[in-house]
Amino acid sequence: MMNLLLVEDNPGDVRLTEEAFNMNDIVLNLSVAYDGEQALNFLFQRNGYENAPRPDAILMDINIPKYSGIEVLEKIKKDENLKYIPVVMLTTSNTKLDLTRCYDLGVNAYMVKPIDFERFLTMIQSFYNFWNSSVITVKKEIF
Repeated sequence: MMNLLLVEDNPGDVRLTEEAFNMNDIVLNLSVAYDGEQALNFLFQRNGYENAPRPDAILMDINIPKYSGIEVLEKIKKDENLKYIPVVMLTTSNTKLDLTRCYDLGVNAYMVKPIDFERFLTMIQSFYNFWNSSVITVKKEIF
């Protein structure tokens, strides 16, 4: 089963993402961090997250409090123990600056949240199919 860390500060978007996984019959171990500091504590297993599962992938918004998604991405990709975890930005930001900054820092994919729920369902299904069946399986065999 895939361990996924969702980093999203909007409770409505968290519910929407959970619903999209459920409606696509996707079973996974979903953990949620509501800001950048909580995400880093989870990933570095500190400050109450000592037993947090290591995520197989991270789905993260850019615009989150305390540390932005870009700052969290930078810390993940600089850490020897975390840098191979796939990070996918799922955000409303479609600016070229955010996109290029994320790819410069090593993001694995950048997805702009669609407004339409049906398109969001399709996006979540595509995300899961690709990362769970292709990348995560290969990663588990190598590492």
